[in-house]
Amino acid sequence: MVERLSSPPLKEGMFWKGVFAVSGIMSTLVIYGVLQEKIMRVPYGESKEYFSHSLFLVFCNRLMTSAVSAGALLASKKALDPVAPVYKYCLVSVTNILTTTCQYEALKYVSFPVQTLAKCAKMIPVMLWSSVILQKIYKAQDYFLAFLVMLGCALFILYPAAGDISPYNRGRESTIWGVLLMIGYLGFDGFTSTFQDKLFKGYDMEIHNQIFYTTLCSCILSLTGLILQGHLLNATDFVARHHDCFFDIALLSTVATTSQFFISYTIRTFGALTFATIMTTRQLVSILLSCIWFAHPLSWEQCIGAVIVFGSLYAKSYLGNKAPKKPTVEGRLENGESIPLNLKDSQ
Repeated sequence: MVERLSSPPLKEGMFWKGVFAVSGIMSTLVIYGVLQEKIMRVPYGESKEYFSHSLFLVFCNRLMTSAVSAGALLASKKALDPVAPVYKYCLVSVTNILTTTCQYEALKYVSFPVQTLAKCAKMIPVMLWSSVILQKIYKAQDYFLAFLVMLGCALFILYPAAGDISPYNRGRESTIWGVLLMIGYLGFDGFTSTFQDKLFKGYDMEIHNQIFYTTLCSCILSLTGLILQGHLLNATDFVARHHDCFFDIALLSTVATTSQFFISYTIRTFGALTFATIMTTRQLVSILLSCIWFAHPLSWEQCIGAVIVFGSLYAKSYLGNKAPKKPTVEGRLENGESIPLNLKDSQ
């Protein structure tokens, strides 16, 4: 009798936890995606100036994340001492900065929907790097699904809609530079994720420790890059003159950091499969919202490509649920923050 009476409240509690997790991930990461496109593609002020300092965005994001992760370590009374040699954190930071910079720079040349679909193909470089660095062997179905994702991405990129009427185009839509930057993003991101995987397996490392030292190194490196390039004062002057840009960058950093709470909460409460499904759905919602908000038309070839990509990702999540369960290790999200490493190739 007691069990029957306690079951409905338990199910209701899980339902509201699910609503909390889904709404948190969807809202923070969808806002993050929209802000990326707005900052890099929409002009500011009456003079219609474009923000062009991608490395400044990296610096702001990493600065906030490192501060929050340090606070989490201090609040939990855990040591701030590095677990691994500092140069290994720096290596992750360098490739992470290159990954994120390519991601922001690509938005100058390709639309956000094109970039988001292309990012779905990151499972391919991850598989290649894992085979080289970790000597990992994949099943035939993994290669088949990767091929389908690549095919869908190719359709989406190669067959854009005729006459994009978006008022936010920068006049260089779908150029070779955009494609090269996305290839750079995929290559650097695949290496970063794989090396992080190796780092976690080689050291008994707490997630906030890894995030703190990786993002701290990223802060130092990105700040050094801004100073050497002479862009720090220019970027600071831009946000000082355009307060709405300052607000956008601050909000971008905030939602990027906040999303990590919802990601960790979802994984611990519902598991890896639910997280992967939510993230795939989030990408689809982000593309649809970008098409509506920024007036990006989609050709029927692009619609077919999107169906192939997301169908393959959902199939991967479903097949992954049937596979033997592995311990979830947290790693890095597509924006450079924390995700479970055993899901990194599906984001």
